Amino acid sequence: MEDRIQRLFPQFDGAGQALVSKAYEAASEALVGKTRENGHPFLEHPENVALIATDEIGLPAECAAAVFLHEAMRIGNRDGSLLTNFPVDVVKMVEGLNKISTIKPKDTRLEAENYKKLIVQYSADPRVTVLKIADRLEVMRNLDVFPKSSRDNKILETLMLYIPLAHQLGLYNIKREMEDIYFRYTEPVEYRAITNKLKATERDRERLMMEFIQPLKKELSDEGIKYKLKIRTKAAYSIWTKMRKQKVPFEGVYDVFAIRFIIDCEPDPKIEKDLCWKVFSYVTKEYEQDTGRLRDWITNPKPNGYESLHITVKNGRGAYIEVQIRTKRMDEEAENGQAAHWSYKGVRHEAQMDKWLTSVRYALEHPSEGNPEDLPEPPSKEIFVFTPTGELRILSAGATVLDFAFNIHTGLGVRCTGARVNGKAVSIREKLKTGDVVEIMSGKNQKPSPDWLSFVVTSKARSRIKRELDEEEYKKAAAGRELLERRLKNWKLEFPDDMISEYLKKIKYNTQNSFYAAIADSVLDVNDVKNFIQEHDKMAALAVDAAKEAEAARISTRSDEWAGRHASDDILVLNAKDLKGLDYKMAKCCHPVFGDDVFGFVTRTEGIKIHRISCPNAARLISTYPYRIQKVRWAETPSGGSFQGTLKVITGIEPSVIGRITEVVGSFKASLRSFNVSENNRNGTYEITMKVSVPSNMELDKVISQIKILKHVIKVSRV
Repeated sequence: MEDRIQRLFPQFDGAGQALVSKAYEAASEALVGKTRENGHPFLEHPENVALIATDEIGLPAECAAAVFLHEAMRIGNRDGSLLTNFPVDVVKMVEGLNKISTIKPKDTRLEAENYKKLIVQYSADPRVTVLKIADRLEVMRNLDVFPKSSRDNKILETLMLYIPLAHQLGLYNIKREMEDIYFRYTEPVEYRAITNKLKATERDRERLMMEFIQPLKKELSDEGIKYKLKIRTKAAYSIWTKMRKQKVPFEGVYDVFAIRFIIDCEPDPKIEKDLCWKVFSYVTKEYEQDTGRLRDWITNPKPNGYESLHITVKNGRGAYIEVQIRTKRMDEEAENGQAAHWSYKGVRHEAQMDKWLTSVRYALEHPSEGNPEDLPEPPSKEIFVFTPTGELRILSAGATVLDFAFNIHTGLGVRCTGARVNGKAVSIREKLKTGDVVEIMSGKNQKPSPDWLSFVVTSKARSRIKRELDEEEYKKAAAGRELLERRLKNWKLEFPDDMISEYLKKIKYNTQNSFYAAIADSVLDVNDVKNFIQEHDKMAALAVDAAKEAEAARISTRSDEWAGRHASDDILVLNAKDLKGLDYKMAKCCHPVFGDDVFGFVTRTEGIKIHRISCPNAARLISTYPYRIQKVRWAETPSGGSFQGTLKVITGIEPSVIGRITEVVGSFKASLRSFNVSENNRNGTYEITMKVSVPSNMELDKVISQIKILKHVIKVSRV
């Protein structure tokens, strides 16, 4: 045990190692048999956290001991007796960590300021905050061991809570690493593209640095300035953020890398400032400076203590290079934050540590004075909402309680009557916001309503509501149709499809299903249908009588014109452009289309009517009135006109087939003129009648052949 502690924490003196060893032993006993999600011993986690806290941040042995004891109590379920015989400051840190571990994301509404307030409230020792950030960094480095749902939650918490906190406390390296891990998991393609480009251009950057320093070496050496030159490459996440903000490609990011002078000198403010400006003068003497990009954070440091000179110069090739000039002390603080004061050269400086911890406490208690520059922005098109058990759900911005219910389960959405949001009862229309805790309320008798579609925003909710409404309408339509057919049978009235279409236009209903459903709901009175049919039949009878009288009046004057006439050998050439002329018309009983085999029938009142040879009336007309038959043929090509054909389609009862049929029509040189669907419950089929406008029978045949091969289509015929 002691050998392992010496290997892990060689920087501590004997007392420090003894303290950590004692805590490590307690954790080993409490966590025996406990494993992480990847099967490794759980002790691996506190070991890694303690190493981050001590090696990378510079915290003392007491903090490492607190990490081990905290996990022993949290995971090992040990009580407070475990802390007996440990120093008071260690016990306070463990108690603070234990309290913070009970914070659920829903308690903070995923707001960093609320989270920091809870940390301040739960911990009297600011080192606890730094340990919590170290803990989260270890989790992010090992995200692959967690299941996807847990991983997504941790990524979101890191973006919303821990990255802003690390930035505010000056832990810049940790902040950058967590940002890059977040980027790698949420935008893997963009992450790979940027990191691969950085690798591919690495040698170019090194060559550029060597070329840059060559003319400056002698002057700096003669002045006795000791320095180290380092390339600072911008983090992948920062590059990606700048690419999005400036809307430029990778190559368009101005400061992908910078050449950094790190001057080795005494940590005296005057000496440091003089040397930085001296290096500045040599650089700007050798290279042309872009004065508009000078950033002097030595004379006026940033609020977070950052000190450095930033300039942009142009080399002999015309390439712009960002140059950063700072001292070793400034660089340590810029990289590691003010914690570097006591970890510098591995020596503990109690006064400096206390000063930094005081600044941590101040930063936590005065969040408005922090520097929000370069902090990641949460996704603006999404909100993050929690179930009462703390499960995270991601929804579109503007999502309502009903959207949330459908996101949990479609069955729950259908029965949703409202919810409790953060303990307060609200309606299904209530819009949610990030951090809300939502408990759905439901009722057995609740059913979807068409007005639900007016306020839900998620596609899952909309599609399921439409499906439920369609199913409900089909059920009602079947009942309404049965009721109407029964009444019509009693009244001995017929209600054919063409009359139904006429009636639907009159009452402004789009589909037969909605019409029948309205009858079932008593929105429409079947007696109104009866009155319409009777009035229609009466008007039709009057029209027939009038037509007979007119024909009788004319037959005597025009009979001689046709007397003795037999089947003509004359050929009438048809052209689509002449459809609206007075010479001939297309028969409505069979709707001929350009290219069909046709014949002409000379009527007494309407000129020549063109029939298909396969028309149901053809045999009767040819045998009864041979002297009125006119041979016709089409012109070689259609002349831009259009013809109307009627198709009858029988399909299985499957709502989606209707949309697929209309898609087929739209994919050819055809357009729908009317479309009626009736449901035959006895046969379990849809009977679809549609009128299609086409330029020729060839185009109509294409439409028919493609509809025939659709799934659920039983039969297609031309009427």
